[in-house]
Amino acid sequence: MVNTDNTKQLDGAQLAILANRFEGISSKMGNTLLRTGRSGVLNRAKDFSCCILTSDHQLLAVAESLPIHVLSGPDIMAASMVDFHPNLKKGDAFLHNSPYHGCSHPADHTIIMPVIDDEGVHHFTLLAKAHQADIGNSIPTTYHGTARDVYEEGALIFPAVQVLKNYETIDDIIRMCKMRIRVPEQWYGDFLAMLGSTLIGERELLALGKEVGWDTLHSFTKQWFEYSEKRMIDAVREVPKGTKTAQSTHDAIPGTPPEGITVTSTVTVDPESAMIEVDLLDNADQMNCGLNVSEACTRTAAYIGVFNSIDHTVPKNAGSLARIKLHLKKGGVVGVPQHPISCSASTTNLADRIVSATQRAMAELGDGFGMGEVGCFCPPSTSVVSGIDPRSNKPYVNQLFLGHTSGAGAPTQDAWLTMLHVGNGGMCFIDSVELDEVYTPIHVHTRKLIPDSEGAGRYRGAPAIEVEFGPVNCRMEAGFVADGKINVPQGARGGGASKPSEQLKRKVDSQLVMLDQCSIVWVEDGETLVSVAQGGGGYGDPQTREPERVRHDVLEGIISRERAYEVYGVVINETGDINIDNVLNIVDVVFLVDFILNNNQTLEICQSLAADADCNENLNVVDIILMVEKILI
Repeated sequence: MVNTDNTKQLDGAQLAILANRFEGISSKMGNTLLRTGRSGVLNRAKDFSCCILTSDHQLLAVAESLPIHVLSGPDIMAASMVDFHPNLKKGDAFLHNSPYHGCSHPADHTIIMPVIDDEGVHHFTLLAKAHQADIGNSIPTTYHGTARDVYEEGALIFPAVQVLKNYETIDDIIRMCKMRIRVPEQWYGDFLAMLGSTLIGERELLALGKEVGWDTLHSFTKQWFEYSEKRMIDAVREVPKGTKTAQSTHDAIPGTPPEGITVTSTVTVDPESAMIEVDLLDNADQMNCGLNVSEACTRTAAYIGVFNSIDHTVPKNAGSLARIKLHLKKGGVVGVPQHPISCSASTTNLADRIVSATQRAMAELGDGFGMGEVGCFCPPSTSVVSGIDPRSNKPYVNQLFLGHTSGAGAPTQDAWLTMLHVGNGGMCFIDSVELDEVYTPIHVHTRKLIPDSEGAGRYRGAPAIEVEFGPVNCRMEAGFVADGKINVPQGARGGGASKPSEQLKRKVDSQLVMLDQCSIVWVEDGETLVSVAQGGGGYGDPQTREPERVRHDVLEGIISRERAYEVYGVVINETGDINIDNVLNIVDVVFLVDFILNNNQTLEICQSLAADADCNENLNVVDIILMVEKILI
C-alpha cells in the first residue's frame, strides 16, 4: 500500500483541476459501459455506476453515478478484495456481487481492479458496477421479493472472485455464469463492458500518475477530503439543532407482517460539532423475504436522505461522509442483514423508505431542509420481462424503464419528473418506446402523466404516470415488486401525499384484473399490463404555493382548474376571461385594452393570470392579439 503521508500543498486551482481529472476518468469509465454494454439495462437505461477509491478504500470520485451504487459499498467491497486477496498484482480484477461483503444487491455485478504501478505499488482502486436483468435467479427477475433466503433467490454470489490475472480472463468463472444465466451472451457482453471500463480507468490513472507524479495525486486526495469535509461542516452548521424521528411504511408482501414494514429513522443534528447522526436501530429484524436491505444500501440510503436535505453542492466523498454517523442494527431488515437472508430488492423498496424517513425527519428540523417522500418502486412499468422472441426464436430477459416519475417536493423547487426512484437520483434514462419495441417483442400502448395525482405543496411532488404495454405475437413473463398502493408517499411540512400506485392486467376482453404488488405474471398475446407509478409527496402548505406556479400547472395539464381552487386556493379562469363571467368575448378584450392604456385599476390575481395569454408575466398588445385570435377561432 502506498504511503500517503506527504506534505506537498496544492493551491485551489490545482485541487479543482485534479478533482475534474479524477471525475473525468470516472466519466470515461461510465461512457465505456454505456457504449459497449449489451443489455438494455446498460445501453438504454444507464443503470450502472463507476467510481475511484484510494488504496485504503476511501471513496474519491463518482462522476455521474447512481447514489445507491456508490456512496457506501465500494469501500466495503474494496476492503473485502484485499482481505481475500492480500497479494494483489498488476493486471488483477475481481467479480463482486455479494451483499454480505459490501455489494448493493446480487444483481449489481461489479468489477473491481487495483491500480498498481510498475513498482508494484497499489495507488487506487477502480470499480465498475452494472445492474443485470438476469443473474441466475430461480425466477426470471433480479428482484425476487418473496425469496426466503439466498438459496431460494438462486443468485450466483461472487465475493470478490478473481476473473482477471495478468490481464487474462479466467474462463472457469465465465463458463459457470454462462451455464446458469438465461441470456449468457448478453451477460458476457456486459461483463466485457465492465472489464473494459475498468481497464480504461486503469490506463488513464496510470497515465495521470506518470504525468503529475503519484505524490501529487496522494497529496490531492488528502486535501480534497479535507476540503470536502470543511464544505460539509459549513452545510451542517446551517441546519437547526435538534433530534427528529420520522417513519415510512412499505406495503405488505409475502414474508412480511400484514401491516407492512415500517422504517424508523431518527436524525440528530449538532451544528456545534458539525455532526449529523442517523439512528436506524429501532427497526424490525431481518425477514424471510427479498426486501432486506444490505449494509451497503442501508448506509447509502441514510446518506442520500441527508444529502437530499442540505446544500447540494457539497462534494460526495469520504471527506463529507465523515460528518455523518450511522447507527445500524446487526441482523435488521434495514441495517446489516446476515447470510443467508435474501437482499434481492435491497437497492429499491425499503432503501427508498430509509431515504424518505430520513429526509422527512430532516424537514421537521426546520423549513428549508429535507424533502417529501419519493414515489415507490418497482411498478410493472419497470418490470423485468422475459420470454421467447418470435422474431428470432431466442430467449430474452431485460428490465424495462418505461416510466416512473416519483420525484418529491423540495424546499425551493418542484419535484424532478424523471427521478425514477430515489436511489438512482434521476441518473437512469427513461426508455425510448421505439427502441424497447425494436429490441423486445412488446408494444407500448400508453405512456402519459395523470392529472391531479401530484403530492400538493408549496412545492409540489411529481404527478403519477400510467404505462400500458404487452407482448406482440407471443406470451411474456413479467416480474415486479411494487409498493405504495396502501402506504403512499407522504409530504413534508404540511405538503400533501401522492396518489396510490396500481398494478393491473387488461385481459383480451378488456376486463381489468388487479394484480398482487409482488408478482411474477404471464401476459398472453393480446393482453397488457397497466402500471400506475406514483409521484412523490409535496413540501409545504399547498395554500402558500405561488399562484403563477398553479396557473402553469393548469396550462400544462398537471392539475385541473377544480384542484387549483380546492387544494391550492387559486381561481384559474379560462384564459382571457378577465371579467370573470365565464365567457370569453369582446368585453374582455375591451377590459384589457383599457387596463393597458389607462392602468387605472388593480387586477385581482385570478384576473391577471387570465389576462396573461402568453404566460410571460407582462400584459401588453400580444395578449390582446392572442385573446382576439381565440375569440375568432
